Order: sequence, then C-alpha cells, then structure tokens
Amino acid sequence: MKEVVDIAILPAELNNEDIILNKALRKCKCRVNHTDWQITKRSIDARQRQPLYRLRIEVYFEEQVPSRATFQSQVSNVSQKPSVIIIGAGPAGYFAALECLSQGLKPIIIERGKDVRARRKDLRQIQQFGNVNPDSNYCFGEGGAGTYSDGKLYTRSHKRGNIQSILEILVDHGSNPDILIDAHPHIGSNKLPGIISNIRETIESAGGEVLFDTKIVDFEVDNTTIKSAIDQHGNTHKGQGYILATGHSARDMFRLLFDKNIRLEPKPFAIGVRVEHPQPLIDEIQYNQRNREENLPASSYKVVSQVNEVGVFSFCMCPGGLIVPAATAKGEIVVNGMSLSKRDSPYANSGFVTAVSNEEIQTQGYTGVLANMDYQQHIESTLFSAGDGSQKAPALRMTDFVNKQMSKSLPSTSYIPGLFSAPLYDLLPKHIYNRLAQGMVAIGRKMKGFYTSEANVVGTESRTSSPIRIPRDQKTLVHPDITNLYPCGEGAGYAGGILSAAMDGQRVIRALKSHIS
Repeated sequence: MKEVVDIAILPAELNNEDIILNKALRKCKCRVNHTDWQITKRSIDARQRQPLYRLRIEVYFEEQVPSRATFQSQVSNVSQKPSVIIIGAGPAGYFAALECLSQGLKPIIIERGKDVRARRKDLRQIQQFGNVNPDSNYCFGEGGAGTYSDGKLYTRSHKRGNIQSILEILVDHGSNPDILIDAHPHIGSNKLPGIISNIRETIESAGGEVLFDTKIVDFEVDNTTIKSAIDQHGNTHKGQGYILATGHSARDMFRLLFDKNIRLEPKPFAIGVRVEHPQPLIDEIQYNQRNREENLPASSYKVVSQVNEVGVFSFCMCPGGLIVPAATAKGEIVVNGMSLSKRDSPYANSGFVTAVSNEEIQTQGYTGVLANMDYQQHIESTLFSAGDGSQKAPALRMTDFVNKQMSKSLPSTSYIPGLFSAPLYDLLPKHIYNRLAQGMVAIGRKMKGFYTSEANVVGTESRTSSPIRIPRDQKTLVHPDITNLYPCGEGAGYAGGILSAAMDGQRVIRALKSHIS
C-alpha cells in the first residue's frame, strides 16, 4: 500500500530525514508501520518572507519503493540492423540515437565538432585568446550547445513526450538522481561532459557509430529522396533515413539546404542582450536574504513585459552562473550563459530579449528565405566591429543603457574575455533597443531592484532559437518534399532546450520506424 502526502519544511531541515519522514507520517491515514518511503517532488516556495521547501512524499506500507530497469539493460546490439544517419550530436541527435537502440535501428551520428573532452581546448582558445574554431566551440561539438548552457532540464512541452523517461536516461548515465524530483532540475556544465561521454559509450557498445570532425557538405538528392550525405572528405553516408539535428547556429547547413532547393521558411525569433547582476542582489529580491541560507540554491527569476504589444522577456537564466562567448565564426559577438552544478558564482545572468517577427525584419530591408538569419548575423557583426577584434564584449551599466549614456566604469563580470563600454543604444537596431530599454524599466517596477546600475548589459544575446524553420509534416515528421529527411530539434525550429530537443529526437525516430516498417 502507498500513500502520497505533501509537506513543507524549512531550508535548514532539508537534509534531516527524520524530520521529513515524521512530518509525512503524521499526514498519513494508514496506521500500520511504514516499510519504505521516497521524495518524488521538491520545489522552493519563496512567496512568503521565509522561503520553504515543498515536498511530495510517497510512503509505502508493507512493500518497498519499486525499482526500475536501467536504459542500458533494455537494449540489444543493433550493429546489423538498418542504419539511420543522424547529423548532429546535440541533445536531439543523441536522444534520437538512443531511441534508435530502443527501436532496433543502427544510429550513425555525424558530428562536425570534436568529442566533449577534446572540445574543451577550443573553448579555452575562444575564452582566453579570442580564437573561434567554426566547427568546435560553445555551439558545435559533442553534446551541442546544451553541454555548456547550464544543463537546465525544464520545459513546458509536456505533450511532446515522456519527460520522466529523458530524466531517467540521464540518471542512468551519471546524472544526480535529484533531477527526478526537482521542480526546476539542472545538471551543470561541469557534470554534463561525463554524462555525454557515457551516452556515447552506450550507443557505441550497442553497435551504433559516432563520427567526430566530420562535416556534411552536400547531399545526393534524387527527385524526392536523399540518396546519401557527403562529408568534407568526400565520403558518402547512407541510411534508411536522415535526421537533421544540426542546431540553431548551423548557418552553413541552412545555406546548403537552400542551394539544394530543399524548402526552408524564415522563423520569428528573439534578440537582445545578456544582463548580469550580483547574485546576492537577486537573492535579496527573491528570498529576502542577501546572505542566503546554506540549503537554499542561488535564486533565479523569470520576467516578462509587453512593450507596444511585443514581448520583452528573460531567457536562459543562469543563477550563480557565467557569461561565455558563443560565437561560431570570426567577426561576430555572441554571448550566452552557463552555470556549474553548484551554481556558486557570485553573478546571476540572463538573456534579456525581445521577439522579432518576419514582417519586422522585412521592414529593415531583409527579404527572402534566409532574411532572418542574415539580419541576426548583421547585428552580431555590427557589435563585433565596435571592439578591438577580440571576443571582448560591448557593455553598459543597465541605467546607462536605458538613459543612452556611456558608462565611465563597468561592474565586475564573470565574462572572461572582458567587457568594454560601448554605445549599445546606437549599435543595436533602434526598434530592438527601444523595447529592451522600456522593458527593463517596466520590469524594474514589478521586481524591485532589477533595474539598477549594479547590473551589466552585455551584447549580443542573439542565438535564442533558430531564425529558420525546416518544415515537416505534422503527423509523419518528414520534410514535405524529401521523403526520408526528418528535420529535428532546435535547428529545425521544433524545440527550445535540452528536454524538448531530446523528446523531439525520440519522436522523429519513432516516426521513421513507423514509416519503414
């Protein structure tokens, strides 16, 4: 017999199992002795002056917490099964490969970048010396952009798939089991590389293949079918289907598809800046504690406002995090955020962006299928041109950004390449700047302390999502013109984060299996 109860505890009681169990038992209706128990949900309630943890407890009477089989124990060898070509080894690509194992298909993953360990050397090059490797950076390489973006595991896309199964697979490959119960789970960019390596080991040990430093530069297309994918060395790769999971920054892939007359669509996206506050300031706003209690994590926020009926909002908030250079080519400034597992940096950062429509971009003189991508690239290169040719990022104090004045000094920052004071109010397109500035003031009225001179505003946060959509049939998930091409994940315009990309990877493989069965 099992009973489910909800309790609230103080942060200081979080690690005291006796207190937690006794509170749960007092709520139980059953009077026989319990035999086992577990926490199934955990969240922070900071609505009152004293933050609380809210827990959901399953208490078992005369039985034990049920165990489950690991993912690895449920797959068999697929080395002799039909092959599927998966282009891209990010969350969508790797979870598509894992689903291949479950469906009795052999995944062949083709990744332009390096394995997750070797990739670190290229990250150091861009951080320390401003050298951008266009195939191995914060966006490209094993694990994709998700490897170095905090590992947040929260999505609203509950209808897309089984979120719990994704989390369980991550735990099976080394993640902390806490992600199974936390309301807003995250792994941390220092923990993800090991987990990703373990996922690759599962794929390869079951007969799948992973090819690094291999970039698809052409497709052999026969009428409505891809016959093969061709890499930079001239090698051809053939399979039952082709999963395109190249991420939101693979501009060369978008151009290749355009050149091959494979249908694309411009897609609205969001663009703006990254805002960095002192973490104690955000803790004071959210917890009423500038020196937060030991068992409380670095606090986060999610804010949104409307300016002239257009959304202005936070994106990819990283409490206790770092700002990192996310350019994928020379001559551009792109920033993103990440956090380590402990989230113990003294800074909090978040994208602060505004939605940009296809029609609005057309008014700026950009037309055609690739218009949004070209506009995005133009803004990144404009901000880069304001600097010294390195990855130093243009920035202002938030109050100076709003008031259109240069900052005589900038607050300290987590951004290793460094910041320099620059007129972001002139460098950003006027319509984007105006919405961002008005949004900061409006949100500052609702979230007292957010609008402050203590915060840096750093350009450019421009890779929030893909500016291109690769269309696909809603039911079959296949491209409307190419019968064996399955656009997938963020780069195709169908996901927005690790979890939704992973679920999309699973979905396209199930669709492919149904098609070839």
